[in-house]
Amino acid sequence: MSAIDRREFFRIAGVGTGAILAGCTPVRTRATPRSTHIVVVGAGAFGGWTALNLQRQGARVTLVDMYGPGNSRSTSGDETRGIRTSYGDRPHGELWMQWANTAIGRWKEFDTEYSRPHSPQLFFTTGDLIMRSDWEPFLTQTRSWWQKNNIAHETLDVGEVKKRWPQIHVDDITAVLYEPNAGVVRARRATQAVAEVFENEGGRIVIARVVPPEPGSWDGHTLRFVNGDTITGDAFVFAVGPWLGKTFPFMQNRMRTPIGTVLYFGTPPGDQRFTYPNLPSWNLPGTTGWASLPIDNRGFRVRGGGGGGNAPRPATATANQTANPTANPTANPTANPVAQPVAAGNTPARGTNPPAQSASQSGLADPDASVRWVEGERLTRTVQFVTERFPLLKDAPILQTWACHYESTSSRNFIIDQHPNLPNVWIAGGGNAEAFKMGPVLGEYIARRILGDEGDPAVAAQFRIPGTEYAPPAPTAAATQRPGEGED
Repeated sequence: MSAIDRREFFRIAGVGTGAILAGCTPVRTRATPRSTHIVVVGAGAFGGWTALNLQRQGARVTLVDMYGPGNSRSTSGDETRGIRTSYGDRPHGELWMQWANTAIGRWKEFDTEYSRPHSPQLFFTTGDLIMRSDWEPFLTQTRSWWQKNNIAHETLDVGEVKKRWPQIHVDDITAVLYEPNAGVVRARRATQAVAEVFENEGGRIVIARVVPPEPGSWDGHTLRFVNGDTITGDAFVFAVGPWLGKTFPFMQNRMRTPIGTVLYFGTPPGDQRFTYPNLPSWNLPGTTGWASLPIDNRGFRVRGGGGGGNAPRPATATANQTANPTANPTANPTANPVAQPVAAGNTPARGTNPPAQSASQSGLADPDASVRWVEGERLTRTVQFVTERFPLLKDAPILQTWACHYESTSSRNFIIDQHPNLPNVWIAGGGNAEAFKMGPVLGEYIARRILGDEGDPAVAAQFRIPGTEYAPPAPTAAATQRPGEGED
């Protein structure tokens, strides 16, 4: 297996092949000469943490993003993200559990090191409450791995849940797990904070769109921007999230880019039962959420609505106005301009750009052109869910909606691998709606891989570009989403 050239990189980097990330502390050594220049394309959860860790390991790094860290089109651009270790529903879930558990400590360390009077706290230890009507395999496997890996947890009966958190309607719940160390991170602010630290420690950030390199026509060192500027480097990391299929067309049928939607409900004035720290984050079938965070209180956050039952929404003026997107002229996706052709090298397979899609659609929507307005059934189901599960919020106004793409790979795992035809180009992506949680750990792992340290070959093999593909979708087909999946 080759790297930048791999042997040359071993020589100049001086990086060993010791164990990677088994609870180790963040790397701050500078073993790689500063003459080694690595260009990281994409400043989200994968790219930002990778750039910071590459720099701390001694490389000279330029971080490129076409819109900027934490921008509204990015997967990392939402207000918040949940950080939990419950992955009993994933074939590779034990490794994810270990990494997420390590990442919780890293998030806290980052807060401790970089918090300052005018920089808000990023990580909040909320605890996470998983509730089901029966002991399904997801819960039993999660608890088994928690026990094996000594991760703090509690098994609760429904009476204890009612006593601690009477805000939640749980009469149909019989199986409950609680992870006390789980938490919630301010996502957009965290993404920007990582970029700020990277820049303050000597990194360079460029806002530009690149023309992806193409085998047979690329010199191996010069990357071109669409405005005609160029940048040279020794290695290139493409951490472009839902843009991966547009960047490298051979990836299109190895991933999907569905849209996840979030609603933020206004908490009752003067009532702190739905604000941190008075309610944990929670997980019900098809739906996750958590309390509003201080001090700005963006709202009670709910993602999904698959387990909300059939309780009707009260016919209040607020509900009617909010649930009727046609009352807002911007809700009509046909009013948005048609997606413009992308730069050479970015044209999707089949020769055309996917049509702009609203947040009520998923599949192969173009993250540059997709409409993020939350409307129709997605909004209605979430409102119904809140009415049933959190009856004290049945008349709560919807303060904000959010929609973002995430990537679902055919392997259901991350991709950390070299481009098959460009030996000094790396692909880091396929977050499967979970990568943000593990950003501090993923960034270190990816950096070490790029600098020549493969670590455990069995772990590295899990992150190869998938050999299997999804069946090509119809133009308007929605991507398949497994129950419970979707960005927390």
